[in-house]
Amino acid sequence: MNVLSIQSHVSYGHVGNAAAVFPLQRLGIGVWPVYTVLFSNHTGYDGFRGPVLSPGAVGDVLDGISDRGVLDRCDAVLTGYIGNPDLGSVCAGAVDRVKAANPKALYCCDPVMGDEDGGFYVPDRVADFMRDVAVPRADILTPNKFELRTLSPYDNDDLPGLVAAARALTARGPSLVLVTSLERPDGPDGMIEMLLVGRDAAWVSATPRLAFPIAPNGAGDMTAALFLAHILKGEKPDAALGKAMATVYAVLQRTRDLGQRELAVVEAQACFENPPHSFDVRRL
Repeated sequence: MNVLSIQSHVSYGHVGNAAAVFPLQRLGIGVWPVYTVLFSNHTGYDGFRGPVLSPGAVGDVLDGISDRGVLDRCDAVLTGYIGNPDLGSVCAGAVDRVKAANPKALYCCDPVMGDEDGGFYVPDRVADFMRDVAVPRADILTPNKFELRTLSPYDNDDLPGLVAAARALTARGPSLVLVTSLERPDGPDGMIEMLLVGRDAAWVSATPRLAFPIAPNGAGDMTAALFLAHILKGEKPDAALGKAMATVYAVLQRTRDLGQRELAVVEAQACFENPPHSFDVRRL
């Protein structure tokens, strides 16, 4: 199996493709990484260096892959942070070309736009692109709660309201919506959840919340890659959720135990195949 992963790249640390490529490979999936930025480190630090690649440059790389005549061997497209709608158009075009070559290929979109604490960190036009262009093309969508609210406005933070918001998105394209890093007023104390909603079923799972002096970046990027990997490997949605959840928790736990700011992707690599803990996945 092969995944075309169009995401940012950092040389130091693990976000974007640096959080997605190795876990996919460790699970036996070939990856064709296409970079949208080449940064020294993620932007959560007080400085970073490196270029943002133009949509034309990203498109040239994608054209080169297409020239090899291999798009029919691509089983999925994975996208993450998209900083402007012009780049979004390039990504949408790549999805269309892959699906034309292989109608069974999946599109997993992580609609990175912001979070509860900091609000939006993309221009308004990117939110419009996600809502109007990416969501209808996606087979799997992996928003956090803030992004879910942006794409499918809802009034209630309780579990029924979140399920209803995610299910509304499934009517517009995705067959699965995975809400990550979820906290809700009616949720369990000291826990963090993931909510998976399909067109006719929904599941929730929770792990203990781990405390960090500075929370590591990239867990969402890794989550999207892991969930996609398990779906591609034939797992049912609830089993894919359970395996992704257990692996992310194991990597975060190892990161905390090592006292690192960056995800312990290499140090915890055995967990990608065999996470040491499992967590209940409850059907709603």
